[in-house]
Amino acid sequence: MKRLGLWAGGILAAAAVYVAVLNTPALALEEPVNAPAAKRIAREGAGLKTTIFAGGCFWGVEGVFSHVKGVKSAVSGFHGGSAATAKYNRIVQGGTAHAEAVRITYDPYVVRYDELLRIFFSVVADPTLKNRQGPDVGAHYRSALVPTSEEQRAVAEAYLAQMEASNVWSRPIVTKIENKRTFYRAEDDHQDFMAKNPTHGYIVRWDKPKVDALKVMFPRDFKASFLRDN
Repeated sequence: MKRLGLWAGGILAAAAVYVAVLNTPALALEEPVNAPAAKRIAREGAGLKTTIFAGGCFWGVEGVFSHVKGVKSAVSGFHGGSAATAKYNRIVQGGTAHAEAVRITYDPYVVRYDELLRIFFSVVADPTLKNRQGPDVGAHYRSALVPTSEEQRAVAEAYLAQMEASNVWSRPIVTKIENKRTFYRAEDDHQDFMAKNPTHGYIVRWDKPKVDALKVMFPRDFKASFLRDN
């Protein structure tokens, strides 16, 4: 629903719907949640590791993780569909099976996978929303964890179960674990979007508050500089 009118090929009707959604009084800003510290600690050993997070618009997911110490790369892209339709203007029309996602490369000796999970569910994604986040609706905005190793999968499964039992969220947890498939890098316009467009209306309203929450809630993990994709 969002941003369709911002790029060539966007649909004016969809853009009008987006404006209407943003102007709906009932649509409040997303609130951070104090997700529990994981009981199942990730033990991945030395060396850089990679994982994939889907949590609605990838601008905000990438923006938050680009401010996390130990994250070495955060790339916006698409996961879960085919190469033929792995294009932004096609995916936002729906029906491609992709999710907007971010591929994270990190140093587990600085920030563990379970700590990334806690950050994700505290300030990035609401795990109780199915096929939507914030003002964005559709299966391509689903929240999902995509482990790239058996250790990550075990930690993710344990953490989702812990979240469900924690009673921190008043509604059921619907975030799913998805099997790793091809990750398609998004167009260059979408890389480092928050850093390149700090005054963009969507960034100011929906994504900057997530980074602000990261700084307050996870001061030991927060870094002021934005990690740019090179």
